[in-house]
Amino acid sequence: MRDDVTPDAPAPRRRSFLKYTGALGAAAALPSALAGCSAGPQSTNDTGSGGSGRNRTLTAVIGYGNDGSWDPTQTASAFSMAANNHVYEGLLDTDPITRVPYPALGTEVPADPNATTWRFTLRSGATFHDGKPVTADDVVFVFDRILDPGTPTLAKGFFVSWLDSVEKADARTVELRLKFPFPEGLSRLTLAKIMPRHVFAKPGAWDDAIKGLAVGSGPYRQTAHHPKSNTAFEAFAAYNGPRRPAFRRMNWLTIVDAAPRVARISGSGAGAQIADNIPYANIARLEQGGLTVAGGAGMNNLFLMFNTKHKPFDDVRVRQALHYAIDTEKMVRVALKGHGKPASSFLNEGNPAHRRAKTVYDYDPRRAKVLLKAAGVTGLKVDILAVNVSWIVDCLPTIKASWDAVGVETTLAPQETTAVFTKMDQKQDYQVVAAASNPNQFGLDADLIMHYNYGPQNLWMGYTRWAGDPVARQLFEDMDRATREPDPAKKKAMIQDYVDVVAEQAVLYPVVHNELMTAWDPRKLTGIRAQPYPGINLLQAKWV
Repeated sequence: MRDDVTPDAPAPRRRSFLKYTGALGAAAALPSALAGCSAGPQSTNDTGSGGSGRNRTLTAVIGYGNDGSWDPTQTASAFSMAANNHVYEGLLDTDPITRVPYPALGTEVPADPNATTWRFTLRSGATFHDGKPVTADDVVFVFDRILDPGTPTLAKGFFVSWLDSVEKADARTVELRLKFPFPEGLSRLTLAKIMPRHVFAKPGAWDDAIKGLAVGSGPYRQTAHHPKSNTAFEAFAAYNGPRRPAFRRMNWLTIVDAAPRVARISGSGAGAQIADNIPYANIARLEQGGLTVAGGAGMNNLFLMFNTKHKPFDDVRVRQALHYAIDTEKMVRVALKGHGKPASSFLNEGNPAHRRAKTVYDYDPRRAKVLLKAAGVTGLKVDILAVNVSWIVDCLPTIKASWDAVGVETTLAPQETTAVFTKMDQKQDYQVVAAASNPNQFGLDADLIMHYNYGPQNLWMGYTRWAGDPVARQLFEDMDRATREPDPAKKKAMIQDYVDVVAEQAVLYPVVHNELMTAWDPRKLTGIRAQPYPGINLLQAKWV
């Protein structure tokens, strides 16, 4: 049975935007300049499961790096986003699967989602991990940073279109003033993690946050952070919120390579109780060993991104041809072992706003050849700049074989995600990027997903060099109109219509959507649900 957890927890002791955001989410793992930044004593660097009874440590294996940014306002790192959900709270947080909002630091969900003012009272007795109380000033501090036009944060893109301001009413009350009714904003409040002003307003503190400093009000406090190794946590004794910690301690190991990650959770001597990013080829063996392996189908995808300033990729016919040429059914069958589907829209089929796009890139090599001929392209040679995420690497041979078959001489160049997107950040020339992405880390609503990938100031559009195209400018206007549309049915139709434009243009577009697999030992853990996006959530888990 679960041990009651009431430990005494001692108080813990602007750069390139891309470099620290971890723009790929799942794929991003960026090196930190600080090898041992910690919110607690280094002696907690326990890399085994260790202990028994009340002293047991929950050990998790995460298939992504822990050396991306830990700043909640600008990270898309899979590891740090998952960890921050245990360390920090928003005014509202959301269920990790349904994404339905529930009160976190705020005492209740606003009764009228369509109101243009939302008033929140902070939870009585809420304190940060250093013992200081959470106040309205802390809330305003975080939202001011997000909304500040001069501060480049990833979170800005999730709020600035609809949120006008956040103001203090009294020490424990804040008011959010919206530009127009936007009920989807309630679930997005989990993306604004409340951080202590007295810690992060100090000079250099945001750099420390990037490197790993984490001080929140959530059920777990960070006690050690070792980039490329592990991050450790301990139950926060003073936590009085809705998701009580079930584990006295947690140790999350970062193991990007598939074989050692699977080995860590396998066999009688397994050193971990749960692991994400399980390779499809290992599912049967892990299940035979008594583990539960479950998947989540969502927006996880392999996408192609074209440099539209590098001819001939400025021609939409060439981009379309290369998509039509890919044998996606073979890719799903061989590389994904059936755990995926060819993209029928930018949105995955499970998304509530999904509609089969007017342009769907079913395997059609004849059509690919016709389009290349119409574009006047012969003897095309393509170097695919690809990330070395294991399942992406498994998919690349199908792309090469498919393109070679239509007369496009293809070279594969998989490399570290850091290296790929450093080139993007430095505006180096490239032809095509193949990588992984999953905007479901941030939420499920289609408006959020599409704005994460497309927009005039969007990071991705900067990579594609497409934002100035007349088609792009019209697309962005259509997207903004859809955001402001109050009628849900009309909004959904407007989104579906502009997704058709995104599909036709194929500037940044998914090839396949695939499942992400999580494995855990049901003899030791209960309350686990597999996520359709990277990472794990243990806020409702407990020892068996």
